[in-house]
Amino acid sequence: MQRKHYEKEVAPRDASKLKIGIVVSRFNEDITEGLLAGALETLHAWKVKDSNITIWHVPGSFELPFASQKMIMRKKVHAVIALGCIIKGETSHDQYIASAVSNGITRVALDKNIPIAFGVLTVNSLEQAQVRSRGNTNAGIEAALGALESALL
Repeated sequence: MQRKHYEKEVAPRDASKLKIGIVVSRFNEDITEGLLAGALETLHAWKVKDSNITIWHVPGSFELPFASQKMIMRKKVHAVIALGCIIKGETSHDQYIASAVSNGITRVALDKNIPIAFGVLTVNSLEQAQVRSRGNTNAGIEAALGALESALL
């Protein structure tokens, strides 16, 4: 699978020796399962073996940093893909969650020296989330590419 990524074509490489963790939020599950499907499609295109992929589901996006840290410690993965969906509501709650999640994921990645791809949608509407979780605009694909490229550095 070739994918336009950061304005240039990225051809799949052999990542068959990598162990990849995926942490997926169950909140907005119809969206996050689409992200997961895109990530898995990309991992398979890069020859990551099913036996080297660990998937954990967590209640919401807020739990992604902690679960990513636990996955790194327990499963000894080369990279983690964090997938979630935060949709703007009537209050600014989404901003607090998005900030905590992005800061937490960054901290864990740097503390553990393991790449964690940020596949968390932060959108204004369900319609925007649907567009970004399906087809060629699937952010799960982008997150998987980021994780794979970083792990292969």
